[in-house]
Amino acid sequence: MDESGGSGQPRSGNDQSTDRHTGGTARTTDPAHPEPATHNERDDEHSAPEPATPEQAEPTEPTPPAPPSGPTGTPRLAKSRAPRKPKELSGGLLMGRPFGVPVYVAPSWFLVAALITWVFGGQLDRVLPELGALRYLVSLFFAVAFYASVLVHELAHTVAALRFKLPVRRIQLQFFGGVSEIEKESETPGREFVLAFVGPLLSLILAGVFYLALQTVRPGTVPGVLLAGLMISNLIVAAFNLMPGLPLDGGRMLRAVVWKITGKPMTGTIAAAWVGRALAVSVLVGLPLLTQSGALGSTAEDSVGMDTVTDALLAAILAAIIWTGAGNSLRMARLREHLPELRARNLTRRAVPVETNTPLSEALRRANDAGARALVVVDPDGEPLSLVREAAIVGVPEHRRPWVSVSGLAQDLSDGMRVSAELSGEELLDALRATPATEYLVVEESGEIYGVLSAADVERAFVKAMARPN
Repeated sequence: MDESGGSGQPRSGNDQSTDRHTGGTARTTDPAHPEPATHNERDDEHSAPEPATPEQAEPTEPTPPAPPSGPTGTPRLAKSRAPRKPKELSGGLLMGRPFGVPVYVAPSWFLVAALITWVFGGQLDRVLPELGALRYLVSLFFAVAFYASVLVHELAHTVAALRFKLPVRRIQLQFFGGVSEIEKESETPGREFVLAFVGPLLSLILAGVFYLALQTVRPGTVPGVLLAGLMISNLIVAAFNLMPGLPLDGGRMLRAVVWKITGKPMTGTIAAAWVGRALAVSVLVGLPLLTQSGALGSTAEDSVGMDTVTDALLAAILAAIIWTGAGNSLRMARLREHLPELRARNLTRRAVPVETNTPLSEALRRANDAGARALVVVDPDGEPLSLVREAAIVGVPEHRRPWVSVSGLAQDLSDGMRVSAELSGEELLDALRATPATEYLVVEESGEIYGVLSAADVERAFVKAMARPN
């Protein structure tokens, strides 16, 4: 998920039709600087703030909150300047790009691969004792083949998402399986159901393929043991993922069904998330009991000592993953509901332009006179060149401000730092994530300056929206 810094009160949406944030065009002579904030804001209760802490003097560039799955679009920027693509998130060791989607192996995978090798090697020692130390090589092959099956499961989700024109950020193989990071939400419950079902379906198909292959080899051989293990493991993956609770695939299928019946995706999310939490409790209590009773293939005499502790630990980890995932699904659903409240036009600070050599003290005076809260450095023709960083102003003592020009405190504008005043919700967050910065120039479709958007204001509005009850 991005986060906080800066100061200032977001402007209300009532200003957008009657009050220009720049006091006119880019050639206006009233430059800008942050005006006093309300009591709900941080320490900047002066029109010309003084240095406070080292953190203020040395600004950082917070990253806006990363959006969950939901509708996105291409931001419309003035003068047809498109934002740069976001930097690709690293998720471990890059293994390839099937269908153009990067596949990463997380460091935790090597831990689980070693664990599978050790456990499966112990089982091979009982079935094929003649292998000796080679059993661990066979076990390692099984671990890699099993996670290849998991990758096929995730690729099924990815191909379905791409078929529905839903962007997929990446696939990551982790300690407990894999994750396909789909950036948008399905538009219909039918597509949501299909998108969730294809993963377990492919696992079932793989189990069937391994079963058919098992019929062609002799039992009690290395190929026979490997094929039997892969068949059983894919059946387990399919059965586990079909459990009707978020964040599992079965939970998404349940969400789609409730969404279809009620017409409300949020209702489906709530229902599937609470079923997921109930499922987590059931796994925590039921898995050790099933093992002790021998229902999973072991006798009660075998399930003692270290095996009992291992079963309880595994149940606790699985339950925690399911419980946490269900809670995250609820939070993401709330976030999607509140995202449309984030509008660039409503959050933009009034800004007026100043020329490069304008002293900071003069720029602040003009800003205070204009009631503006940001400074845009322009060339003699009124074309914006850079944005004066609020944190940089804080770091200049008042007695030095007549001798410091605004250009020395400004950050040059890149294409990604120009955002359209019409952006809102996830489109706005996507534009800000594409080029992390503390301030952005907000422009009309015509290219006219509308004002300056602070990442801190967006983050505060985001947190405030998330704290508001549904």
